[in-house]
Amino acid sequence: MAALLIVLLLALLLFGLGFALKILWWVAVIVLVVWLIGFIARTTDAGGSRSRWYRW
Repeated sequence: MAALLIVLLLALLLFGLGFALKILWWVAVIVLVVWLIGFIARTTDAGGSRSRWYRW
């Protein structure tokens, strides 16, 4: 009985980790797309040079 519970807990843990990693991959892809859009669509400043679209 204990072995069955350990196997079920392990399966639940691995399923949870897989789901969390899949969500993190989607977040990384969204951040990459936003960064690329910002890199392509950056504006020019008064001096004519291209400025950064973020303020870090």
